[in-house]
Amino acid sequence: MISSAVFAAANREYGFSVEMIHRDSPKSPMYNPSETHYHRLANTLRRSILLNKAVALLDTAEAPMFNDRGEYLVEVSLGTPPFPILAIADTGSDLVWTQCQPCPKCYEQTAPMFDPSKSSTYKIISCSSPSCALAGQERSCSDRSECQYSISYGDGSHSNGDFAVDTVTMGSTSGRPVAFPRIVVGWGHDSAGTFSTNVSGIVGLGRGPASLVPQMGAASGGKFSYCLTPIGDSAESSKLNFGSNAQVVGPGTVSTPIKTSDRFDSYYSLNIEAMSVGGKRFEFPAASALGDGSNVIIDSGTTLTILPTEFYSTFATAISNSIRLERTEDPNQFLDFCFKTTNFDFEVPSVTVHFEGADVPLHRENVFVMVAENVVCLAFRGGDGQSISIYGNIAQINFIVGYDVTRNSVSFKPADCSAM
Repeated sequence: MISSAVFAAANREYGFSVEMIHRDSPKSPMYNPSETHYHRLANTLRRSILLNKAVALLDTAEAPMFNDRGEYLVEVSLGTPPFPILAIADTGSDLVWTQCQPCPKCYEQTAPMFDPSKSSTYKIISCSSPSCALAGQERSCSDRSECQYSISYGDGSHSNGDFAVDTVTMGSTSGRPVAFPRIVVGWGHDSAGTFSTNVSGIVGLGRGPASLVPQMGAASGGKFSYCLTPIGDSAESSKLNFGSNAQVVGPGTVSTPIKTSDRFDSYYSLNIEAMSVGGKRFEFPAASALGDGSNVIIDSGTTLTILPTEFYSTFATAISNSIRLERTEDPNQFLDFCFKTTNFDFEVPSVTVHFEGADVPLHRENVFVMVAENVVCLAFRGGDGQSISIYGNIAQINFIVGYDVTRNSVSFKPADCSAM
C-alpha cells in the first residue's frame, strides 16, 4: 500500500494536474546545454517530418499508431513502491508501456529500468482475461497462457512484451501524488527504434480503451487538457490536466466536435472547413482518408501542421505574399516558405483556422518558427499524398486545448501558457 499517495476517488468532480515537460527544456534529462536553440529546433523538425511519414495510411488490421518521438514528456511512477519513469505523452496512440527488466532486446536506456519483481502490485494478465483484449489485434499468448502485446510504429519502432496490471502514480502540482491501481500496462522486453536513451516508454492518451484516460475512470471524467509553452530555451513546463481541472471554459473558448471512426479509433479526428489569410478564405479539402466526416487529426506530439499538398501551396503562398520580408532558403532544408529577418517581431496577416463550429485565430508563434538567427519559416508542410493531415503542436502553442471524450469535443482557449 502506498502510504504517501492519494488513490483516485470515484468522484466526477475530482481533478488534478501534472507537469508536461518539453524534451528540450532544462528540466528534461534530454537537455543538452552545448546545443543552441536552433540546433534543438532543427532536431525537432526532423522528428516531425519523420512522424509525417509514420502516419501514412496503413492497413486497417495493423491499427495505425505513431510515435511522437518525445516532443513532450510526462513523469509517472509504476508499481509499489512507486518507481519513477519519464515517458512520451502521446495523444496519437493508446497503450501505456515501458521497458522493464529483464530486457535482452531493448534499446539503450540510461535511466534506471523498472523491475516488476520488486513491485507488490504487479500482476500478469492471463490470455483468458477480458483485459487481454486491450493489447489489440497483435496480442499473443506465451507458453504459460500469459497475455503478451506487440506494437509496431510507422517509423519502424516497436515494442513487445508482457501485458500486466500495476499501480500508476502521478505527481501533481498540489504536491500530493495520485495513484491509480490496476492500470493495464505493457512491460517491454524487446523494444527498438527512434526512442531516446532517457525515455522509458510511452503514455498513450489516445481514444482507445487501452489509453490512460479511460483507464483512470471517473477520476478523469473522460477529460484532459494541456497548455503548451513555446519551443525554445524557456525552463517553463506545460500542464497536463485531468478531470475537473481539465475543463476549458471562459471568454474566448470555442469547441469543435470529435468525429468517430471505427477505422481510426485511436485518433482525435476533427473537421477543418477552411483556413483564412487576412480577409481571404481558403476552403479545406473535404475528402479525407479518415473516412469519418473529418479531414485532420490533432496531436500534441507532432511539431509541424501537415496539410494537403495543393491546399498547402495555395495557403502558404497567400501568407508569403502578405508579409514584407525577403524570401530565403531554410538552412536545414526542411521547410519551404522561409524569410530573412533578424527578430521575431514583424508584421503578419491574420490567420484563422475555421474548424467545424470553432474559429481559432492563430498568433505569430503559431504560424512562424525561427529556424536560425536570421531565418523564419512557416510552421506548415505539405503531405506526401497519402499522409493524414495533422494539426501540430506549434499551432497549439499558447492555447489551452481540452479533450472531452464524453461529449466528443475539443476546445481551444487563448492563454499565456508560460504564466500558468
